Amino acid sequence: MVTLTKENFSIRQICESGQCFRLEKLEGRNDAYGLTAFGRYLVICQKDNEVSFDCPADEYENLWKGYFDLEEDYGAIIRSIDEKDIYLQKAAAFGSGIRILKQDLWEMIISFIVSQQNNIKRIRKCIGLLCRKYGEKRETAEGIIYYDFPTPKALAGASLEELYACNLGYRSRYVHETAVCVLNGGVDLEAVKAMDYMEAKAELMKLCGVGIKVAECVCLFALHKTEAFPVDTHINKVMKEQYLEGFPFERYSGYEGTLQQYIFYYDLAGGKGFEENGH
Repeated sequence: MVTLTKENFSIRQICESGQCFRLEKLEGRNDAYGLTAFGRYLVICQKDNEVSFDCPADEYENLWKGYFDLEEDYGAIIRSIDEKDIYLQKAAAFGSGIRILKQDLWEMIISFIVSQQNNIKRIRKCIGLLCRKYGEKRETAEGIIYYDFPTPKALAGASLEELYACNLGYRSRYVHETAVCVLNGGVDLEAVKAMDYMEAKAELMKLCGVGIKVAECVCLFALHKTEAFPVDTHINKVMKEQYLEGFPFERYSGYEGTLQQYIFYYDLAGGKGFEENGH
């Protein structure tokens, strides 16, 4: 068990922010969340600013500290916001516990293909079905059953009918063709990890079903390219309402994507609710 006190960290807000679909609140356990990532299962508990990670210290140091971007000073990012930008000040204050996660590239590609024209509740369900059907089954020392994210080989071997059964709809073809492309080396994910933002975005868009928005989501939430600024219906609405002369990208160069998450989360909370909308 690793316990620390951390400002600008809220596991609830991270869970609700639409960037991670296998982080879920645990029923019957107050302020506890379960996360499946990188072949591991982690329980995170939080009370105020005290956060506990149920894992050995070396696992925390080698995996979760980086995954949750715990060495970044998010307070400094928030303090850098123009005091005259009242909307962004409010958005950042509202979502001040959000962090940009460093997630698995392959998982994010498939997750955000699935997220298109979808809502968070259905995305979670689809991803859960894919993992249970095509992911490797694992068990923790405490007896918790969980599933790895399916490999490209596993999804390439699935028929379109089988993928439709996972509630993917028209996205079934995108998932299948993307898996085949990656499996056959059409897009080298290890090479993508070494690319800069613009190169990585262009390479990701070679995959079936990956347009600009999905590519930018993958760049932001997997490759940690925090200059990525995905624009969906929420962000587009805010840009038209709050930034008629354009968002001040130059002022916030290098962490535009962090501010995008504050805006997205703030608009989501003021709209139809977290279970109704996805990126």
